[in-house]
Amino acid sequence: MAFGVGANDVANAMGTSVGAKALTLKQAIFVAAIFEFAGAYLAGGQVTQTIRKGIIDSAYFEGTPELLIFGMMAALLAAGVWLVLASKFGWPVSTTHSIIGAIVGFAAVGVSVDAVSWGKVGSIVGSWVITPFIAGAIAFLIVMSVQKLILNRSNPFAMAKRYVPFYMFLTGFVMALVTIMKGLKHIFQDHDINLSMTETYLIAIAFGALIAIIGAVIISRIKVEEEADKDYHFYSVEKVFTILMIVTACGMAFAHGSNDVANAIGPLAAIVSVIQNGGDIGAKAVVDPRILLVGAIGIVIGLIVLGSRVMATIGQKITHLTPSRGFAAELAAASTVIIASGAGLPISTTQTLVGAVLGVGMARGIAALNLGVVRNILVSWVVTLPAGAILSVIFFFIFKALFSF
Repeated sequence: MAFGVGANDVANAMGTSVGAKALTLKQAIFVAAIFEFAGAYLAGGQVTQTIRKGIIDSAYFEGTPELLIFGMMAALLAAGVWLVLASKFGWPVSTTHSIIGAIVGFAAVGVSVDAVSWGKVGSIVGSWVITPFIAGAIAFLIVMSVQKLILNRSNPFAMAKRYVPFYMFLTGFVMALVTIMKGLKHIFQDHDINLSMTETYLIAIAFGALIAIIGAVIISRIKVEEEADKDYHFYSVEKVFTILMIVTACGMAFAHGSNDVANAIGPLAAIVSVIQNGGDIGAKAVVDPRILLVGAIGIVIGLIVLGSRVMATIGQKITHLTPSRGFAAELAAASTVIIASGAGLPISTTQTLVGAVLGVGMARGIAALNLGVVRNILVSWVVTLPAGAILSVIFFFIFKALFSF
C-alpha cells in the first residue's frame, strides 16, 4: 500500500515541476524522496485513527476482533493492488479513496451494511466535484493574473520585479499554512502544542513577508538588458517562477508524506493495536515508530520504481506547462488543501492537483487540453471506490477461509 501511495500520489507534488522542466525526472525523484520520507517518518504521527476517517463503526467488531484484522489486511492488499495497477497505466487516482473504498467493501459485505457510515461516503463522492473545481478556479485566476500583470506587458521583466514579490508572499503564506496544518499537525498533537488559528495565520503571514522581502532583494539584483528581445525577458521571468515552483513542490511533498502515510499505516496500526490489546478495539492506536518507517520506506520505493508514469500524465499529457503555469497549478492545489481542511471537506490531493492543471489549461482555451487523457482520468476516479471495494471483499473472504479456525 505504501508502495502504491509513493508510485501514484507523489506526482501531486512533483509532476508539474517535471512537466514544466523546472526539475528533471531524476532530480524530482531525489527531492521528493527526501521530503516525502521526512514528512512520513518525522511528522507522520504517533497516534492514528484505527478506523480510517470514521468510515466504519467499531461496535460491529466487538467480540469478533479477528474480522477487523482480516478486513484491514484485505483493505491494505486491495488498495495496494489497485494503486499499483493505476500507476502502471499512469492514472492519477486517489490513495485516500482507494483505502476508503476497500474498507467500505469488506465492512458492508463481510460484516454488515449498517457498519458503514454512508453519510461520510456520500461526502467523499461529493468531494470529487467540489475540490477539483475550487482548485481549477484558483489556478485559472492565478494564470490570468500572471499573464495580465507580467507576461502580456511590453516590459515583462520590469513588471516581474514589481509583482513577483507578491506571488512570493502568497507562496510563503500558503506553504507555511500547509506545513503547519498538514505537515506538522501530528508533531504538535504528540507534544500537546495547540496553535490557535490566529497564531497559525500570523506565523504564515510573517513567513510570507520574509520570503517576499528576500525574493524582492534577489530579483532587484538580476540585471536584464532593457533593449533585449521579449523572448529573453520571458525566459528571465520563467526562471524566477521555476524557483517558486521548486519551493512549493518541496512543501507539498513534506505535507503529503506526513498526511497520506496514514493511508498505508492506519490499517496496519489498527491490526497491531487489536493484537496488543488482546482483542480490544480502540478509537485510536499508538503507532510504533517501526510502522512509520515501513510506511516511509514503502513510499520512497514506490516513487522510485513507478512514480515517473503518473508524473508524466499530470505534468505533460493534460496540457503544456511552463514554470509560471506549473507554479499556478501547485499554488492553487496547496490553497485548496487549506480551504478544504478549514471547511472540513474530505479531500484528495490527486484530484485537487488535476483540477488545478485543468484550470491552467482552460486559461488558454479548451483546445489546450488533451480531452482523451482527461476522460481516462475521470473514469479512473469513478472506478477507484468500487475497484477497492470489490478487491477488498475477495481478499477478505480468502483471509477468512485461510485463517478462521
